[in-house]
Amino acid sequence: MLKATTILAGTLAATIATSAAAEGELNLYSSRHYDTDERLYSDFEEATGITINRIEGKADELIARMSAEGANSPADILLTVDTSRLARAKDAGLLQAVDSEVLEAKVPGYIQDTDNQWFGFSQRARIIFFDKNDVANPPRTYLDLADPAYKGKVCIRSSTNTYNQTLLASIVTHHGAEVAADWAKGVVANMARAPQGGDTDQLRGIVSGECEIAVGNSYYFARSIRKNVKGLSDSRDMIGWVFPSQDAEGAHMNLSGGGVAAHAPNRDNAVKFLEYLASEQAQQYFSAGNDEYPGVPGVALAPSIAALGHFKPDDVSLAEVAKNIPEAQKIFNEAGWE
Repeated sequence: MLKATTILAGTLAATIATSAAAEGELNLYSSRHYDTDERLYSDFEEATGITINRIEGKADELIARMSAEGANSPADILLTVDTSRLARAKDAGLLQAVDSEVLEAKVPGYIQDTDNQWFGFSQRARIIFFDKNDVANPPRTYLDLADPAYKGKVCIRSSTNTYNQTLLASIVTHHGAEVAADWAKGVVANMARAPQGGDTDQLRGIVSGECEIAVGNSYYFARSIRKNVKGLSDSRDMIGWVFPSQDAEGAHMNLSGGGVAAHAPNRDNAVKFLEYLASEQAQQYFSAGNDEYPGVPGVALAPSIAALGHFKPDDVSLAEVAKNIPEAQKIFNEAGWE
């Protein structure tokens, strides 16, 4: 349940027009749906005296809403997951550049926009999971997932999933469109079932025996270490994992991040909020509360995510990867990836 200071989506639009410019407020459009983020917001409010008014919804809906609102949008911040959505918001003219020494010093260049319109604050590794009882030689790279040796064994989400879109865009970035197209066709041929459900459902597919190999974000599995996840935690010991491409580009990282809205009525407060998200306190919340990797180097990992072990992340610029997302979607379509 949202706190009392939060104005819900149904009433915010009607009241915010007269109060948006008031000092001490921040209007946050967020597609992050994690209960643990409440500490992010309450601690920021306590430290700054700035009241956060929230509209929460799906990323695509929030982006469409901001587009429809245009210059009259009350949004100060767009907070969402995955590079593809941040890039889409930028391309639609919904964000503005931010000149912040704090953000430049703390946020690595590869997880921020080249024009400083968005910044990543937490990361998730997209990795390969496998049934330790049945798979002696799991795939070691993303490209290996297309090997005919794994025919009928792979569970993976649909082509409409933003995590998969960004993963394929990264393959285009590193290996070119032709290799990426062959990979997509090979993975389709190796699917154990038609794409369905979220990342947790891919892991449950290993438990149920529907598949022997699955692709998912690290935090879905780490969550099952920290707390009980139905259909997963009790059988977690049968699942092994591989951080792909450790002898090459490294494991693909997608992110959660945000930017200042193009017409932010409370711009200074918006910048303060982004800088707060890069603080050690907020970074620890991302890791401890939602099993994510901190975006800022040097912040201690929560035990649940540390349990997955050390690995080499892919440090390619996600802003450059985002440019290949349209090509990735085209490849998905041509491969018949549902």
